[in-house]
Order: sequence, then C-alpha cells, then structure tokens
Amino acid sequence: MATEYVTQGQRIARARHRKGWDQATLAEKIGRSVSWLSKVENGRMPLDRMSVVGQLADVLGVEVAELTGQPYRHETTELDSGHAAVPGLRLALQQASLPSGVVRPAAGEPHALQELEANVRLAEQLRQDAKFTALGEVLPRILTDLIAITNDSSADRDRAEALMLRACHMARVSSNLLGHHDLGWTAVQRELVAAQRVGSPGLIAAASWDLCGVWLHEAQLDPAKDAALSALDQIEPHVGTDDTIKAMWGALHLRAAVAYSRLWDQREAESHFEEARRVAEVLPRDGNVFQTQFNRVNTTIHAVEVSMELGRPRDVISRAEHVEIAEIASSERQAHYWTCTAAGYHMNRKDNEAADALLRADRIAPQHVRNRPLVRNIVRDLRDSGRLHRQREILNLAKVMRLL
Repeated sequence: MATEYVTQGQRIARARHRKGWDQATLAEKIGRSVSWLSKVENGRMPLDRMSVVGQLADVLGVEVAELTGQPYRHETTELDSGHAAVPGLRLALQQASLPSGVVRPAAGEPHALQELEANVRLAEQLRQDAKFTALGEVLPRILTDLIAITNDSSADRDRAEALMLRACHMARVSSNLLGHHDLGWTAVQRELVAAQRVGSPGLIAAASWDLCGVWLHEAQLDPAKDAALSALDQIEPHVGTDDTIKAMWGALHLRAAVAYSRLWDQREAESHFEEARRVAEVLPRDGNVFQTQFNRVNTTIHAVEVSMELGRPRDVISRAEHVEIAEIASSERQAHYWTCTAAGYHMNRKDNEAADALLRADRIAPQHVRNRPLVRNIVRDLRDSGRLHRQREILNLAKVMRLL
C-alpha cells in the first residue's frame, strides 16, 4: 500500500504487531480501553492531540514520524510546500555546522551584510505568510552567504551570527512542518552555536525557544518542558525593562504551557499561560520578537491550543470565541488558530463547524495546513461523515491531500 494511504491507526497497529502485543496489552500500557484503541486502529476515532500521539510513540518505542507518516508529498510544486528545496537546505545546514576549515568555498562573493539583512527580513515575511515553497527558494542561498561571512575573521561576526540564528530558525520551522525532523535538529544546533558565540541573553533565549519547538514536534515533552524552564532561569536576571527579553520571557512561558498541557498537567499549564498573558498585556499588540509572534492575540491562540491538548473540548470553543484573530498579522498563526478551533469542534462532535473552520484555515495558509498530521486525521474523519453541508469541499481537500 502506498505510504500516503496508510492511516495513522494502521501505523499504530503495525507498530503494535511488531512488539508482539494484542490490543489489550497496548491499551493497558497507555491507560485506555480496548474499545478506544480498536476505534483508533480502525480509523473510526481520529487522534486529535499530539500528546496522545506522543504517548503512543513512546510506549511503542518508535519515532513520532513513524506514526504520523511524515513527510507528505503533493502533486504540484506549489502545494508541495518547499520539499524540493530540502536537499539544498540540508547541504547548507550541514556546511553551517562544520568547522570553518572544512567548509566548501561558496561559489561567488556573498552578499554584503546590509543586503543579507534585507533578504532575511523578506524571508521572514514568507515564513509568517506560510509560503514555504517561496521560502525554500531563497533560504539556502542566505545560509550559504552567512556561512562565508561568519567564517571571515574580518567580518562583523556578531551581526552575522544574529542573522544566522534568524535564518536557521526559518529552516527549523519549515523542516519540522514538512516532517524532516533531523534537519530541524541541525538547524537548531546551529542556532545554539550562534547564540553562544554572541553571548546575548536575547539570542540565547531565542535559540532555547526554538529548541523547545524541536522537542515539541518530536513529542519529547519532558525535554521540551525542561528546556523552557532552564531558559527562563537563565534570562530572569535580564528581564527588567528590556522589551525584547520580556517578550522572550513570555514566549518561553507559552512553550512551557504547551509542554505541560501535553503532559496533561493542567495546573502548571495554566500557570505558565497566565504569566505569558500578564506579560503580553504590557507589550506591543503587534509584537514579533525573533519571529515568536509574542503578543496578546497569539497568547489567546495558545490558550485554545492548551485546552485542546488537555482534552477539554468545551474550553477550546469558549476560548476560541475570545480570540481577536483578525488582529494578528501572521497567516501561519491565523491558520493554526482555525485548525485548533476545528479540532475543538470535532472533539465536540460539531462536524459542520469543524469543516467550516478547517476550510477557512486551508484558504489562509494551505502549505501550513496540509502538512499537519492533526489536519489529515480530521479530514479523513470528516471525509467519511457523509452528512456535512460542505461535504464536496471536504472531499476536494481530501483529494488534494491524497487522502482519497
């Protein structure tokens, strides 16, 4: 069977069979009923929380990607979301991680730092707009130029390293989204090196925030939580009146809130969320320090996600109603909000509302939405509903996602 047609439930069953377990054994190990597991494996119950996928992967002794089936490929270049750029991106990141003496010389002169700063800003806009195909076309060259400059003893290295961190962040985000998690690790490792070389508390916090992101994508929840808490301890003495550090303080609390929600620790999750909310109230409404989009609207989006991961569907919807989503200037964040809202409606068995939210997310940022395992699970379930008022549109979405 072609890999894109293997459901997540079938992948779980295959991993279970490889362990030599029956359904009762696996169900007992994850604290679920045999009926629940049977429905998951048969595709009658979608997995709508990464916390549950991560728990299954941990118990079965497999990587999350083995259960999600990432990376997903699509029929057209536009919908393929930057997969074609992965070989070039991989080579650039590998070279960025090598000692300067063994790096292959770049072809031609690198762009000047001032021009590179402008290129990085343009690339960051593509990242916020979730235009990953376009981002993939420019990011490898940016990285290659920055490698040459950071290896030049006469260059402004601190300035170049700060740009390297920003470029590697974009590589990390796109790699994790597409399911190339090893590449995400390479990117974040180079970020940590850049932060250490400069020694700026802001850069250290930004690299740590991204490290939490890598852990979360791989459902390594204790490391994600510990990385966030460690980074908070590191930057606490520097918070003071510096808005950049304040924003990173808040963003790291949001990372901790998500990690704790996936660990099903509501008290800690809500505590970290409340601290982030408090900080966001005194910072600009359009804040986007180090591409974190840390601001009041994104904080409320995280509240929706936290409720979803905690398995509290009514709270998902009630919190979603208070998000002023039109005020955030990030297509990726808007699509994430509508995806979480769709999951909440689906958990509440309001499939028409779930379909509306999911289709809205797809209109805003299809390259983001169509690469998410959560979306694929919901689309599979809605596809078979047969009672939606937008059934044809859901079937069309399933077709372009190669789920038919």
